[in-house]
Amino acid sequence: MAYIEPAILVAGAGGFIGGHLVKSLLEAGHTCIRAVDVKPIHEWYQRFPQVENCHFDLSLREACAAATQGMSQVYNLASDMGGMGFIENNRAACMLNVLINTHMLMAARDAGVERFFYASSACVYAADKQLTPDLTALREEDAYPAMPEDGYGWEKLFSERLCRHFREDFGLNTRVARYHNVYGSHGTYQGGREKAPAAMCRKVIEARLSGRHEIEIWGDGQQTRSFTYIDDCTKGTQMLLHSDFAEPINIGSSELVTINHLVDIVEDIAGIKLNRRYNLDAPKGVRGRNSDNTLIQQTLGWQPNTALAVGMERTYRWIYDQMASA
Repeated sequence: MAYIEPAILVAGAGGFIGGHLVKSLLEAGHTCIRAVDVKPIHEWYQRFPQVENCHFDLSLREACAAATQGMSQVYNLASDMGGMGFIENNRAACMLNVLINTHMLMAARDAGVERFFYASSACVYAADKQLTPDLTALREEDAYPAMPEDGYGWEKLFSERLCRHFREDFGLNTRVARYHNVYGSHGTYQGGREKAPAAMCRKVIEARLSGRHEIEIWGDGQQTRSFTYIDDCTKGTQMLLHSDFAEPINIGSSELVTINHLVDIVEDIAGIKLNRRYNLDAPKGVRGRNSDNTLIQQTLGWQPNTALAVGMERTYRWIYDQMASA
């Protein structure tokens, strides 16, 4: 039987992860790609003229129907979200993301989509398992009993369940990944939606360019996280979609660092040392979070492996070029 090129939809293609996923799919030789985002196309982080670029609001059912028409694979990354500063202050907006995944699942079912990927988040994990910086890494079963991040985490957990039931009730082949703090180039680094790695790069660059050698850190700097480089994220996402594993799974680095150490890394890249001001009233999220990668190693024979120092240097260089040229 002759090979049939899959028609692939990337929802949220104008965003950070979505843009990198389109790039990765093109590099893998895929030629039938539809890229969709709510932002006007000229505002997308990355644009590729050889794909079909569409400006759709995927919170609307009719837009989802148009986006999925003729598609065999769907990557749903579309979401109104940002870093902790955004999700702690925009809980209703984050909850409204449920419209996107609900309508996307309904449209994918009706269009006969063969495989559907949903981008969930480590924010689904129970808060009482993330109370200390030296926590035990989070296994997939730690999402229950449920106590996720208010707003954003609850919507992600609900949408995970929706994917499960669409698979069970309608036969839609769904896959769900819980992303852990993805970072890299071609994403937001200012304006309030940026996550910690990009924010730290921006703050260090601002200090370097201005000559004011100080930096504000949200919290006491002892809170811990693992950060996942974008290339690992897009690789794991594609591996998961094509696997036989149907339950939610972590896609995250297991390299746990304090926020203070994250700043150390960026300072070393920049060749500068800064005075640190700790803002204890700023949004700071859970006390500690790390990815247990036992399951992904068992199912995919792989785990994210880009060292934080390596990924942060690439990220810093890109943000520095953007800021210096501006």
